[in-house]
Amino acid sequence: MHSSPSLLREGLSRKEAMAWASLDFANSGYTTVVLTAVFNAYFVSTVMAGAAHATLAWTLVLSVSYALVMITAPILGAYADLRAQKKIVLVITTFGCAGATALLATVGSGMWVWAMLLLVISNFCYATHQDMAAAFLPEIAKPASYGRVSGYAWAWGYLGGLIALAASLGWVSLAQSQKMDAQQTVGGTMLLTAAIFLLVALPALAVMRERSIPAASTHNWGLRKWLAASWGRLHETWLLSAQQPDLRRFLYCVTVYHAGVQTVIALAAIYAQQVMGFTLAQTILLILVVNITAALGAWGFGLLQDRLGHARGLMLALMFWICMVAVAWIATTPTLFWIAANFAGLAMGASQSGARAAVAALARPGHQAETFGLWGVAVNCSAILGPVSYGLVTWVTDNAHRTAMLFTGLFFIAGLFLLMRVDFQRGSRDAQLGQ
Repeated sequence: MHSSPSLLREGLSRKEAMAWASLDFANSGYTTVVLTAVFNAYFVSTVMAGAAHATLAWTLVLSVSYALVMITAPILGAYADLRAQKKIVLVITTFGCAGATALLATVGSGMWVWAMLLLVISNFCYATHQDMAAAFLPEIAKPASYGRVSGYAWAWGYLGGLIALAASLGWVSLAQSQKMDAQQTVGGTMLLTAAIFLLVALPALAVMRERSIPAASTHNWGLRKWLAASWGRLHETWLLSAQQPDLRRFLYCVTVYHAGVQTVIALAAIYAQQVMGFTLAQTILLILVVNITAALGAWGFGLLQDRLGHARGLMLALMFWICMVAVAWIATTPTLFWIAANFAGLAMGASQSGARAAVAALARPGHQAETFGLWGVAVNCSAILGPVSYGLVTWVTDNAHRTAMLFTGLFFIAGLFLLMRVDFQRGSRDAQLGQ
């Protein structure tokens, strides 16, 4: 992550900032390889044997994991702030996600129960890891540079996804040349993804410091007291957010537009293979290139967001998403679909990185982890709303994926209108006054 010292908090070294950014680098391989490029299509075509309800089943199993995160994210955020243990949670979820991802290599045809269990565990750990890493942003960057620092880290994260995809593409090519079956081919990509996660995240966490201070002497607390304190802190944060109407409006906005983002992430490979007829190798190559444009989107948007402001910057990102849906819907040739995919890449990097920076700007000091916990609720609610809507549309329309893609565009249009009601300057002032 390139950044001048003026972007970072006093006393924070660029080495530690780079370590924090490397968490994005480490975990992006999971979402890129498992959720977007490889295992989703394998689940539909092989594990579920191409059944009519296969796409709906994929979206439902992801929804279970996101529902668990939606319930636990605010509690874990409150716990992390009370005990100053964000780093501990990151270590646990690193091992949890990497371990469950490696075990996905054991999933074969018809093993849908085992596949679903591992997907729920791995995705739960991934989403919790991402939320807790985001809660470190206010400790890393100065408020005026949230957009740039978040954008740099997100762009660095996409490089991690690129490396995981490149390694997967190399393995797929080797596996196909050796006439390996589908389980061996996909299983190798799962093992590579898990290994990259561990090899990057653990050294980064060793460098990072926990700068928050425990809110109380909590070493002798029992489970009941922890739950009561966590729920109490969460309840306090939610009540206080009533004094921050712009934070609430933005969380509603994120829930809606991110439903579209989560749909594209979860179903891109399925759409490419089911509608456009892409092979596994072609799909991985497509997602690999999209990760490059996504990194450019995150990096460029990080520069623009601090200059344009959060509202105008995110509006630009949503316009890119609307263009992507339109082009993908009419695409009948690989060339046009490649154009749509790269629109998605630019928009994805911008909208995800931009939302994290916007939440950081709206978070009350001392309540960052809880605020990002509320953000996690919004994001994970959207991860249920969007993909399940897509799955239901394909189910009732006899796998009409184009119709489902057009329906997805409605989330971005609605998000654009909701974003117009958010005043980020006023919301940032409210956050500082409420500390």
